[in-house]
Amino acid sequence: MIGRIAGILVEKQPPEMLVDVNGVGYEILAPMTTFYKMPLLNEKVGLFTHMVVREDAQLLYGFHDKQERTLFRTLIKVNGVGPKMALAILSGIETDEFVRCVESNDTASLVRIPGVGKKTAERLVIEMRDKLKSIDIAITKQGGGDQKLTASGQHSVTSDAESALIALGYKPAEASKAIQRLDVGGLSSEEVIRMALKGMVKSK
Repeated sequence: MIGRIAGILVEKQPPEMLVDVNGVGYEILAPMTTFYKMPLLNEKVGLFTHMVVREDAQLLYGFHDKQERTLFRTLIKVNGVGPKMALAILSGIETDEFVRCVESNDTASLVRIPGVGKKTAERLVIEMRDKLKSIDIAITKQGGGDQKLTASGQHSVTSDAESALIALGYKPAEASKAIQRLDVGGLSSEEVIRMALKGMVKSK
């Protein structure tokens, strides 16, 4: 298993990034909580990873720290939750908010995440309650994001953000509407995605 990757961040288009490790490019899928903390392109980056081997693919998932990876690994052990849904969960809700939902039996907030239905939300609350106690997740607000962009780059930013939301499981119309509600002037794609995700969770 590949447990950690360290190299140069060559490309990033959420939820995917490309990291060059001594001339070998690793395609890595990551939640938005990790993208918010990524450096600029062509800078050094280190990620804790989890590898999923299927009959038709070998997928590498990357995380900013071990706790985030631990939460991902715990989520995919829940019945009905696969890596793709776990990625959407970590991207669609902050860690502290997820813990609050579990502790307060708030399934209504969880079903707002794409792919999470009522039954899955109920299983998450029941199964994750005891698991969260054992993995000792630290509650911290996510921060970071790229440098501000000029107006000339905003079309690319909104397009990238919309593509990322669709990749995370949102319908194209939902993604487009969420971004249109925002004032994206000067924001990076990661910042637009973060604001759009928060807006969609609150508005549903």
